[in-house]
Amino acid sequence: MASETAAALALDEVDAFYGDSHVLHRVSLHLRPGRLLGLLGRNGAGKSTALSVTVGWLAPRHGTVTVFGSPVTGRSPEAIAAHGVALVPQGRRVFRSLTVRENLAVAGRAPEDAMPRPWTLDTVFALFPRLRERQKQIAGSLSGGEQQMLAIGRALMANPRVLLMDEPSEGLAPQIVAEVMATIRRLKAQGLSIVLVEQNAKLVFEVADDIVILNSGHVVVEGPAEALQASGVDLRQHLGIY
Repeated sequence: MASETAAALALDEVDAFYGDSHVLHRVSLHLRPGRLLGLLGRNGAGKSTALSVTVGWLAPRHGTVTVFGSPVTGRSPEAIAAHGVALVPQGRRVFRSLTVRENLAVAGRAPEDAMPRPWTLDTVFALFPRLRERQKQIAGSLSGGEQQMLAIGRALMANPRVLLMDEPSEGLAPQIVAEVMATIRRLKAQGLSIVLVEQNAKLVFEVADDIVILNSGHVVVEGPAEALQASGVDLRQHLGIY
């Protein structure tokens, strides 16, 4: 039985491979309920691989994954989604030939437990009024920012307890990035547990409670965002930021 005090999401001592390539080396990270964990690292550091392991696209060769105390290691993506994990994938990956409304409807899933505000078409449209205006429009004809809103809305339609977001600001104009980050803050304020993978470390430090930095598949920095900022963590060394 899951513990009430369990982490919303925990990866413990995870090793992951693509073929013979060892990508994650005993990676551990813990997302506490209702908090936002920022996962940072250079390209190829293993951030997206950690998300792939979490959602069941890639089985770890060592270690465990738990969601609110329930083990999901090596289970199918469908089973992990049923435990309340949803992903906003890098590159958005909306169903381009379906309408906005169809993209959202196909992802609909009732929450496992009673939730104060389950996500429905109406609540997603309230979060993203532009999607309501364009609900009959083919998704492939939307702007990049609108497609990102749709990708987030589609993930929310699964009524997740844990939301994983992989590079949500990628390729977007600054004004749209600001809108996406405002949305992430709203979701966090509603109590959703979030893992945010981003190249833009400044954005992550502005919104995250906790930070994990990966370098070559190893955890090299972890801790509360405020404490790391106060200590002057060297982002140049770990992320190549100057």
